[in-house]
Amino acid sequence: MAKAVLIDLSGVVYTGQTLLPGAAEALDRLNAAQMPYRFLTNTTRRSKRDILRLLRNLGLDIRGDDLFTPARAACAWLKEKDLSPHLLVHPNLAEDFAGCAADRPKAVVLGDMGPFFNYEVLNAAFRLLARGAPFLALAANRVFLDDDGALSMDAGAFVRALEYSSGAQALLIGKPAPAFFDAAAASMGCALAETAMIGDDAEADVAGALRAGAGQAILVRSGKYRPGDERAAEPRPTAVLDGIADAVEAVLAGT
Repeated sequence: MAKAVLIDLSGVVYTGQTLLPGAAEALDRLNAAQMPYRFLTNTTRRSKRDILRLLRNLGLDIRGDDLFTPARAACAWLKEKDLSPHLLVHPNLAEDFAGCAADRPKAVVLGDMGPFFNYEVLNAAFRLLARGAPFLALAANRVFLDDDGALSMDAGAFVRALEYSSGAQALLIGKPAPAFFDAAAASMGCALAETAMIGDDAEADVAGALRAGAGQAILVRSGKYRPGDERAAEPRPTAVLDGIADAVEAVLAGT
């Protein structure tokens, strides 16, 4: 039986500005069972502060330490390496890098810029990479469920474009990077093998967690899920269930 739970946010707990059915009750069940949990998100269009505000506006009492974001991990990596970020991120995310040094050698840090991607910003990053700058990808997802309910391109295509042009290999910071899952599990005093992951992305959430060493990973049929996703990546999900409420019940039942 799992001792802790890792939970994706967008598409699992909420979509857009709407709490998904059963999400609040599922978290209540975990609290009542004294099962620790952390939220792992690859969202890079919102700052951590904005995500927490959204969750609290939806009626969820979430502490900042419960939320793991790629920006948080990237800042720690930049500090360790004594580097400054050259940011290709959405303006909403820039505040999460405000504490980073500005006068060190540059590392290119790419997230989902959305409509702010253009040739000039990509080419400026390419030139830094061509001169040997390190390359951090906050996420490399193919698609995400946009606020209008349709799938949109995620940052992965832009990561691949810069890798192709520069010959540099991006270091992935968010899911499915094993260190991202490990850090969240360690914050609960657990080994990753003792945790269960719940997500709507068969690649980044589910297969990524299992490859990293998670004890189980449940794919939910909400958010970006489309029929057949459970067969799209290896390893396959431990289970495929309708939503977070069913997933939490399965974890608590030890199934």
